[in-house]
Amino acid sequence: MKLAAIKVRVHRALEQLGTGCSLADVVTLCPELTWNQVFLAIDDLSRAGQVRVTLDGDRTYRVQAQHAGSVVASPAGPTP
Repeated sequence: MKLAAIKVRVHRALEQLGTGCSLADVVTLCPELTWNQVFLAIDDLSRAGQVRVTLDGDRTYRVQAQHAGSVVASPAGPTP
């Protein structure tokens, strides 16, 4: 399976879940993928702003799909 297809699968699973979950739970949501495939997909999706990865107080990484309206873009051009 190519990385592009893996990213689509992981992102869809997170969108369908609708809430954040642990990185380990993402692997459970996509049983046909390996841990490494999920990790690489989340890394790419995070860099593209399509998922948000945070670290909980108990040192658990949580992942949540970003919706189109929740990604804040920086203003274009210089500030006055």
